[in-house]
Amino acid sequence: MGHRYCLTLDLVDDATLIAEYEKYHEAIWPEIHQSITDYGITNMEIYRFDVRLFMIMETDDTFSFDRKGAADAANPKVQEWENLMWKYQAVVKGAQKGEKWVLMDKIFSL
Repeated sequence: MGHRYCLTLDLVDDATLIAEYEKYHEAIWPEIHQSITDYGITNMEIYRFDVRLFMIMETDDTFSFDRKGAADAANPKVQEWENLMWKYQAVVKGAQKGEKWVLMDKIFSL
């Protein structure tokens, strides 16, 4: 059946940096694409309003945040990407230390 997760993240409030961030996401590194699809993520979209990002992530039943996090921690190319992305990203209020994307709570469904 799969699941849908929604996450949020803020960007640094700088038009040049935001443009660079979007450019990276027009063509993510192949290793990043593979790290997403290899661990049960079947679809991912990111939307932006001003500095606020919103990610919709759809997964199959094999996906878990723990498994994906462990794989990412052990993947040098993913770590290189994540470290590069920190240049553009700002910590969301309420995030845990070192946390980037924060899982959102669904408050309405039609």
